[in-house]
Amino acid sequence: MQQASRRFWAGSHRWLALLLVVGLSLGWPARALALSPELSATATAAAAAASSSPPAAAPVHNFVAEAARRASPSVVRIDTEREVPRQAFDPALLDPLLRDLFGDPAGSSRERGQGSGVVIDASGLVLTNAHVVERVDLVEVTLADGRQLDGTVVGADPVTDLAVVRIEAPKDLKAAPMGNSEALEVGDWAIALGSPYGLERTVTLGIVSSLHRNINSLGFADKRLDLIQTDAAINPGNSGGPLINAAGEVIGINTLVRSGPGAGLGFAIPINLARGVADQLRTGADVVHPYLGLQLVPLTARRARDNNRDPEAVLQLPERDGALVQRVLQGSPAESAGLRRGDLVVSAADQPVTNPSALLQRVEASRVGEDLPLKVVRGNRELQLSIRPAALPRAS
Repeated sequence: MQQASRRFWAGSHRWLALLLVVGLSLGWPARALALSPELSATATAAAAAASSSPPAAAPVHNFVAEAARRASPSVVRIDTEREVPRQAFDPALLDPLLRDLFGDPAGSSRERGQGSGVVIDASGLVLTNAHVVERVDLVEVTLADGRQLDGTVVGADPVTDLAVVRIEAPKDLKAAPMGNSEALEVGDWAIALGSPYGLERTVTLGIVSSLHRNINSLGFADKRLDLIQTDAAINPGNSGGPLINAAGEVIGINTLVRSGPGAGLGFAIPINLARGVADQLRTGADVVHPYLGLQLVPLTARRARDNNRDPEAVLQLPERDGALVQRVLQGSPAESAGLRRGDLVVSAADQPVTNPSALLQRVEASRVGEDLPLKVVRGNRELQLSIRPAALPRAS
């Protein structure tokens, strides 16, 4: 009998506690809900337990989201326009009816382009690719928050495919955090930001697939770049946007992509090089690149032996690794220094040269008009030559 009574009162306490919580939430008068001290204490404890449930856990984001959040405010879209002359037609070959319909084919048309960029200075400097703003008449920069500003090309360097654009900077403009491209290793995370195909705030993820990829091996003989290779998707419109690391720091400037069946490889200009070029461009000065006036091909000891065994070989080659002179340009510093076709450059500035890329690095690090020592193998002799690099002529 006593056990039944206790069960009854325990059940009654639970129902009365529920009644109290509901009544208070509906605004019933406290007097109407007056209970005995024992029941009131039980109801209060139940109400407190109901209101002390743990809050919902905050969403957890991965490192890609955090890195993109840090860099994205400094990523911009760049829209351009330029005037392009129409291809002229012989009026005698143009049907009079077509001329009436489409007008005179002479004249010009407006061509629109698009790319990306990254703010490198809060005063209003944006770094992008030179090919994005090449020969343009109008530049419009869209900030991450959608604001659109007119831009002016301060300077461009076609050799490194870099350009600086200036905008009228709002007070809240932020420069992107900069990383160190020299500290990269193959396998590090790589995150590409930009506006591919005009799709703003696009983020793609990959890794650093290779370092020091010479751009000449990709078919660009007029450029001087050792690129970061990545499998992060880089598409048209990404050009000029940043490649960032897992910490959200800029490690490169996206510049080109090579795609094909089963492959999609992107390439970025190392940020350490890009910052050095940008420091020169921001002043409005041209970037000076030393040059020797040589056309070079790589030579290995094995290739030289294969050549020398051929009875029809035009000349015997030194059986060593180096940069083989294929042609000396007329009137160049190389001609003045006495270099000849068939010479093998094996050292520059007291550093070994095993291929043309190594020689180009030594030349790029030299100064115009200052002596650059070279060690050259000519036939069976080693020669010590001194050459004075000149400024690379600008393309007309």
